[in-house]
Amino acid sequence: MYLLGCDIGCSSVKVSIVEAESGIMVGADYFPKTEAPIKASHIGWAEQNPDDWWFYVKNAIRGALGKSGIRGEEIEAIGIAYQMHGLVVVDKNRTVLRPSIIWCDSRAVAYGERAFRSIGENRCLSHLLNSPGNFTAARLAWIKEYEPDLYRSIDKIMLPGDYIAMRMTGEITTTISGLSEGIFWDFQDNCLSEDIMSYFGFSHDLIPKLCDTFGIQGELQGSVATELGLKKGTPITYRAGDQCNNALSLNVLNPGEVAATAGTSGVVYGVNGNLSADRLSRVNTFAHVNHTKENPRLGVLLCINGVGILNSWVKKTMMSEGTTYDQQNLLAESVPIGSDGLSILPFGNGAERMLQNKRVDCTIFGLNFNIHTAAHIARAAQEGIVFSFKYGMDIMNEMGIDIQAIRVGNSNMFQSPILREALAGVTGTVIEMYDTNGAVGAAKGAGIGAGIYHSPEEAFASLKKIEEIEPDGLKADRYCGAFEVWKERLEKMI
Repeated sequence: MYLLGCDIGCSSVKVSIVEAESGIMVGADYFPKTEAPIKASHIGWAEQNPDDWWFYVKNAIRGALGKSGIRGEEIEAIGIAYQMHGLVVVDKNRTVLRPSIIWCDSRAVAYGERAFRSIGENRCLSHLLNSPGNFTAARLAWIKEYEPDLYRSIDKIMLPGDYIAMRMTGEITTTISGLSEGIFWDFQDNCLSEDIMSYFGFSHDLIPKLCDTFGIQGELQGSVATELGLKKGTPITYRAGDQCNNALSLNVLNPGEVAATAGTSGVVYGVNGNLSADRLSRVNTFAHVNHTKENPRLGVLLCINGVGILNSWVKKTMMSEGTTYDQQNLLAESVPIGSDGLSILPFGNGAERMLQNKRVDCTIFGLNFNIHTAAHIARAAQEGIVFSFKYGMDIMNEMGIDIQAIRVGNSNMFQSPILREALAGVTGTVIEMYDTNGAVGAAKGAGIGAGIYHSPEEAFASLKKIEEIEPDGLKADRYCGAFEVWKERLEKMI
């Protein structure tokens, strides 16, 4: 018996197949093999075509099946993880009306800010647990104003995972967790937010019907099953935003537990059992995968936009052709902690929530043409990424979230020794690395939703810790010193 997980990222779609009984991944693939394009026709914009995601899904599933050597008929359930906050709009024929406005797009900041003031800051923070900010609801408001004819053609709005589920099952649904990440959910009243719907003038008909995060969400249509190489009727039994799902993949489900990821963007995600919010909405609170009204489980999310994308930019622009990320990491390790006075602010991928939705952009400080090389840039980029994590984690500490250990998967930028060492050093926190990834988490989530696993504890009993990184005292002092320089330079910019 096997489970399949899809992780719909902005750089690629990743698929993993897990043998249910052992919990071991038996096959995986991703598509495209180079980073998927993001269209930015204006400064601060970021769009992708949802039809491209579907193309990537089909190729990644077929690739994973081929590498696993199992037959599609052996897949018992499907789980979907997806890039959060993206907006997909379709008409009555379920045709996509425009490219998706994705998570790192900044165009709607002003709409969220006006809503925050007009609805009332205290009411937003107590009911929505966030400012409407730059999230899905605000993006729909932008379409309503600037593309009114298109807006009138919208039948349903969706998140990226909702769209992929629709392509698979023919059904348009969403989850409470999904509505919360779009800032459509009222946590106090436990329903769609009337404040948001009324303020922006949105019809309730635009919102898909609700389904459970874990449970039968639809079944593969026959023609789709053939395209994917799977069997007709295979159920989708789990769906969640990528950061909620990453936490699930690391068995982070209870208050005080913390997960982190460092893909295109970087995230620290802590679980809170209380309905609380950051006064300035610099970190954001959403319904976690196991949230209920009776037993609140909120994911407090710190997001830094410019993480893996900065490292990728350095590789493409500063390294010689053919340089691998491992080679880039080795080059960075040849430079001392602090990068000989070079600092990089990694904020060149849209408005940053933890900086109150300001567009600071990426800035390089202290560049000396006689001292600094591509190796210094490589190291300063990774240190800047870590320091932005530290800056945001200090905000989470102010909210009363005590971070004792951080769980990470063995993927993306956490494969970099510098990143792990620097994060442990500057935060004074143990980094626990596990052999898992988001697609594996989605597969096990599908197993929970299908009732194959009777509990998350059973699903993640096979989760294997592969490394534990503790702060190194002397290095930690040096990282803390470099952080103070970096922080001073940042605060001059904001």
